[in-house]
Amino acid sequence: MHKETVFIVDDDASVRDSLSLLLSLQGYVSASFASAEDFLSALQPDWRGCLVVDVRMNGMSGLELQRCLQERGPTLPVIVITAHGDVAAARQAFLADAVDFIEKPFDGKQILDALANAFASLRAVATAQEASVEATPVRSQLSTREREVMKLIVEGLHNRHIADKLGISPRTVEVHKARVMEKLGVQNIVELVRLADKGLI
Repeated sequence: MHKETVFIVDDDASVRDSLSLLLSLQGYVSASFASAEDFLSALQPDWRGCLVVDVRMNGMSGLELQRCLQERGPTLPVIVITAHGDVAAARQAFLADAVDFIEKPFDGKQILDALANAFASLRAVATAQEASVEATPVRSQLSTREREVMKLIVEGLHNRHIADKLGISPRTVEVHKARVMEKLGVQNIVELVRLADKGLI
């Protein structure tokens, strides 16, 4: 565990096995745990690497594990995976500094790209403090109505509720939603939430 290790925490044995195989083929060292409790009981202060954790598990959830680790101070970067993605879960994960929030079923490239980002960040922190990159807010690209729709989407409201709140039709909400995602260059709600939590919109 003294090397950079990918720690897989998922109560689905098939997911643990498939991820372990994928990672070994890419040269990663991995260690698997069937529960958050198992991981915490084994965790050592000198472990280095990245955590890949499922949201819904028996006992402690992946988000609870992420929060627990965050409270302990600087620790392993976390990639959250889930078959039950929603805005609230994504927001909670990113507020706790998740590297990525990936919905199942996922392909290997998504995980490998997220891991590459996590380890690159770890190495940057190890060599020097990360430079603060000033990002230009992109909210100015949106119309007033699009900003209203976007705000309610990020808050987790569904199209029908947004329509009721703004006094427009669900179809109009869908049109504004499509324009928002096109203008901001995002593919899904998770990416939109990520932008919002980084203060870019």
